[in-house]
Amino acid sequence: MKRRVAIRQYRVPFLPEKRIEDQAQLLLDEWAEAHGAIAEPPVPIEDILELHLELGFCLADLQTDLGHPDVLGGIWFGDRMIKVDQSLDPSIQPKLLGRYRFTLAHEVGHWRLHRQHLMDDLSAKSLFEANCEPAFVQRSSANPAEEVQANAFAACALMPRQMVYDEWAKWRGSHDPVAISSLPVGDYHADRQANEEMAMDQFCRPLAERFEVSAEAMRYRLQKLELLVKEVQPRLF
Repeated sequence: MKRRVAIRQYRVPFLPEKRIEDQAQLLLDEWAEAHGAIAEPPVPIEDILELHLELGFCLADLQTDLGHPDVLGGIWFGDRMIKVDQSLDPSIQPKLLGRYRFTLAHEVGHWRLHRQHLMDDLSAKSLFEANCEPAFVQRSSANPAEEVQANAFAACALMPRQMVYDEWAKWRGSHDPVAISSLPVGDYHADRQANEEMAMDQFCRPLAERFEVSAEAMRYRLQKLELLVKEVQPRLF
């Protein structure tokens, strides 16, 4: 049995959401310049990290290797390697394709947002040596600042603003937002909020499948882009 690896948390600077989205769009623009624009979803995140960023990635038993039962992925800066826990293997669990792709994009977010910061941190120099410890480990039960930032980057990279607007218009027939209150809310749980979230996820599923992300990730993105809102404001004219 492998030993439990202590997961360190590194301080990262505050990044406004606009800057994170700009960094995600910059990555997509770099890809477009070298390989052609991404005309429609899904965003080819595996190709981007391999062919453009020249990173490796693989599936591994991270939960055993690192000794934590909730590990989803990690990035090894020194080895230029991203690993995703085998529990997310989409060839075995097709329903987890969105979670798998989001984990890859999340680790790419660490590469783009945090790598240079840690390179400048003398206490983190060992992270850039071969066979080093993982620089960041994504866990389902922990959301420190760097993980929140990487999640935001992943959402913006996999669901680019303009692409979502375009696909929404194709799907809905207009750019008009949809009110959450207009969605049919089933009586699945005693908690109304839980029922509401399930109704939103069900509504978002067709668009989520188009982008190969989870319904939950698409729900958050649509709310962030104000396409899924609490109430639709009446028009003045």
